[in-house]
Amino acid sequence: MNNVRLNRLVRTESSEIYLIWRNNERIGQVDIHYAAGTIYATLLLEGDFAPEQEETLVAMIDEDIVSSYMPRFEREDFVVHVFRAEEIGRYTDPSMDLDDIEGFDFEDEDEEEDKD
Repeated sequence: MNNVRLNRLVRTESSEIYLIWRNNERIGQVDIHYAAGTIYATLLLEGDFAPEQEETLVAMIDEDIVSSYMPRFEREDFVVHVFRAEEIGRYTDPSMDLDDIEGFDFEDEDEEEDKD
């Protein structure tokens, strides 16, 4: 696959998340978890890809990311689960005080709970 790049979104001591781009279009995401000698990945693809294209992406992830963490000869296995996905929403914790949310009355909610 031409013009594909991986951009790291998150990294922890035992996992990483990368967005996968082709040109300027996001085509997927990969979540990688490092567990002792086995590395697990969940590859989420936003569209239909031929098996050869999936294999190319897995090889790229292995070469560019996983092998730099743990080379093939040191690991027991690299397990990749591939899914077709569609982002339908994004949720995050609000950075404001909940009392500042317009149109939401916490007192009414407490009264409804008391009625039950």
